[in-house]
Amino acid sequence: MSGADLSSLIPEMLPRLWAFAFRLTGDQHDAEDLVQRGCLRALERAHQLQAGTAPLSWMFSIIHSIWNNELRARSIRRRSSFEWDENFLENLADPVDNDPETRLMHAQIIGAIEQLPEAQRVVVLLIAVEGMTYREAADVLDVPIGTVMSRLSRARQALGSMIGTEPDLQSARMQKDSLA
Repeated sequence: MSGADLSSLIPEMLPRLWAFAFRLTGDQHDAEDLVQRGCLRALERAHQLQAGTAPLSWMFSIIHSIWNNELRARSIRRRSSFEWDENFLENLADPVDNDPETRLMHAQIIGAIEQLPEAQRVVVLLIAVEGMTYREAADVLDVPIGTVMSRLSRARQALGSMIGTEPDLQSARMQKDSLA
């Protein structure tokens, strides 16, 4: 693929690229910078995009690679790790379900996902949020498909244990109250 072909595809990919970058970085400015760097790298290396490879998956792979390099550089500089800010919820809120229970559930899910190890968190983002297949996620991350499946399974188990304990306590309280 030529740079001109790719440059005509990038504008329609930008919203998904930015959303993915924002979920990886948790910071609007870092996400914007990451997308810019990813687009620049993709345009410089458009000749490396192989036939049969989805341009969006290839762009996700580039962005993920740049972010991993940035994380390594930050750890060397001993910068602090990602911290969740409640202001991010405004970007993720569902306008249809805006009641307090739904907002609390969203906050719990987001908090649980943010507690996952980076490798598991990225797999969850690619498959559950971006809707990629296991194969596409494996290609983006440059790992075997079995690794993706394993990371997703461990992530689901961890999320289930993080989120699943609260409803059990709540149902136990409700049963206790109904007996009284």
